[in-house]
Amino acid sequence: MISVNGPYAGDYSSLCQFQGFALQMFPIADVLWTFAMALDTYLVVFHRFDTHSLHKLEKYYLSIITIVTFIPALVFLFIRTPAKGPVYGSEKIWCSISPKWVVLRIVLYYAPVWLVIAIVLVLYFLIGVEISRLRDEFKLTEDSDHIQLTSHVSSHHTPFENPNGSVITTVEATKPKSSQGFDSGVTSQTSVERSITTLRPDSSRPFPPNYQLPTQRRMSFRQYILMPSLFFLALLTTWVTPTINRVSAFIHPGSESYSLLLAVSALGSLRGFWNGVIFVTMGMKGWKQRAIERRTRYKARHGVR
Repeated sequence: MISVNGPYAGDYSSLCQFQGFALQMFPIADVLWTFAMALDTYLVVFHRFDTHSLHKLEKYYLSIITIVTFIPALVFLFIRTPAKGPVYGSEKIWCSISPKWVVLRIVLYYAPVWLVIAIVLVLYFLIGVEISRLRDEFKLTEDSDHIQLTSHVSSHHTPFENPNGSVITTVEATKPKSSQGFDSGVTSQTSVERSITTLRPDSSRPFPPNYQLPTQRRMSFRQYILMPSLFFLALLTTWVTPTINRVSAFIHPGSESYSLLLAVSALGSLRGFWNGVIFVTMGMKGWKQRAIERRTRYKARHGVR
């Protein structure tokens, strides 16, 4: 909304300084939240974190990302020299770190951003390799939407000592299968299940105190893999052009490309819009599924057919 009104107000104006503060803090926070989503996906795939475990991490994400982004952005408000002026200044299309502080902008803005993007890329590569391995091992198809892990474990991570029993681990992959007919919106599910070990504990012998019941973790490819991946692609797209523009300005001071400035203003302004489009589009299936489940529970509870 501020747009070019910031530069028009002058480098020392409150409007320009506020705009520079916002453009320093929030784009980096956007990148760090994308990293948090990638980390969640990594924890789900490799360490079998469930939704409850991931929710516990949110307060740490919020605290760390707020501190890491807020403090530098705030400090820059108070840095200014007679030769270069304030750190936040006019960038033609908005106020951000001034061209006179271009080294500071590269070191404390673009370098951290691309470092995080590189880490996210590595995480998604590792996740992709692991998912491919699971698909090959359990004969999953590309449209499989869930992997469900079921395991019997003790609190000491040791098998239950029973001559007639063992640790049971099953992996179940479920995928939606559309019902036949053009007018039917009902879907059914088919499942493929493979048991790694299927021996059962002897029911005549009591369970040890530290034995735990089976736990199940249902991992949604759409929620934990596809959506974060699309957020990452949108993030990557919106950062390529600004980085090229900044490197070009650093190599050729005083030379500006109108096409690059146009691309930077368009992509930078639409960053949140594209994130919203991805979130709404990918979330619609989950919302519909939860609505169906709520209706089913309501009908079962009240005996409605």
